[in-house]
Amino acid sequence: MLFLRPIRRFCHSAAAAAIASTGSRAPVANHVLHQKPLEDPALVKLKAERDPEKLFNLFKANAQNRLVIENRFAFEDTVSRLAGARRFDYIEHLLEHQKTLPQGRREGFIVRIIMLYGKAGMTKHAINTFYDMHLYGCKRTIKSFNAALKVLTGTRDLGVIEAFLNEATQKLDIILDTFSVNIIIKAFCEIGILDRAYLVMVQMEKLGIRPDVITYTTLISAFYNNNRLEIGNGLWNLMVRKGCLPNLATFNVRVQFLVKRRQSWQANDLMGLMQRIGISPDEVTYNLVIKGFCQAGYLEMAKRVYSALHAKGYKPNVKIYQTMIHYLCKGGEFDLAYTMCKDCMRRNWFLNVDTIYALLEGLKKNRHFGKAKMIVTLAQRRVPPFSSNQLSSFQSILSRS
Repeated sequence: MLFLRPIRRFCHSAAAAAIASTGSRAPVANHVLHQKPLEDPALVKLKAERDPEKLFNLFKANAQNRLVIENRFAFEDTVSRLAGARRFDYIEHLLEHQKTLPQGRREGFIVRIIMLYGKAGMTKHAINTFYDMHLYGCKRTIKSFNAALKVLTGTRDLGVIEAFLNEATQKLDIILDTFSVNIIIKAFCEIGILDRAYLVMVQMEKLGIRPDVITYTTLISAFYNNNRLEIGNGLWNLMVRKGCLPNLATFNVRVQFLVKRRQSWQANDLMGLMQRIGISPDEVTYNLVIKGFCQAGYLEMAKRVYSALHAKGYKPNVKIYQTMIHYLCKGGEFDLAYTMCKDCMRRNWFLNVDTIYALLEGLKKNRHFGKAKMIVTLAQRRVPPFSSNQLSSFQSILSRS
């Protein structure tokens, strides 16, 4: 379906054993340490190590340590830091070596390697890993295909994506599922070909693959973000008519769209509908509705929604504090802004510099010097700290006559 271009397959690696780097750096094999006991637990040492070469050697020494290999965070963190140091040769050596070990016969583990290659920006290696799975005695299924497809969509190269889909479905007998189609639809939306993304959904139904709430939410969000209101609303109605009920993410997409169009009351009504049908709004929903009322000039309504958030047992996050304090300052309500700002800063959540400036100016204008000094004192305790220039600017507001 819709995949017409010639196949462009990435070159496979010669064999599973070819794991040494072919880059311009010194051969990776020279850096490999023999496995040996460590003074501290391996996970602790991996987390603390900052030198890329030592990190590589440490991970390699524990290549068969289940506490390391089965720890998703340790694996991802190691690859992420090596990628940050641009040591892609180390990443290739580590991951290719992992394929040759017993865990390389588990599809779930190969899926992790594919995703790790993707996160490191090594797309070719990720796709070759998918194609070479049989070399390690690991069967390909839709799970590994979806992982490879997800990595490939990050390239935003429509021709490569379509070629991969053609080959996988025609030569490898892969049968797409809902998750596969959702990856394709999201990729097409991000590329900007919304009409084709919609046609994919239409075609998937003809093939017996039923769109789910993620399918609809992805398309609704894309059409709303491109100001195509009629299609976005039409998809919402189609989703409900087909018995696929919107979830929290779908409602938040629509609330965001209404707020963007300055329809704050409709956004508030939609939040009320969520509660009536058993979907609890989250901090994102509340923040959007608060922002909508603030932008529309209904500060009292924003404060009522903020109070309702507390009544429901939610605690405001830094975005909600930022929104409320910014608009309270604009509305001249500096006492309430000060109370919120103090609570926020004591949690080590800090507003943007412009909002702090506005609050300090307002407190000074109203001769609340003690409160202004308290805000500056709390700002000085920030971790990580504000720059010396920013702190000096805060102090200068207090010192000006």
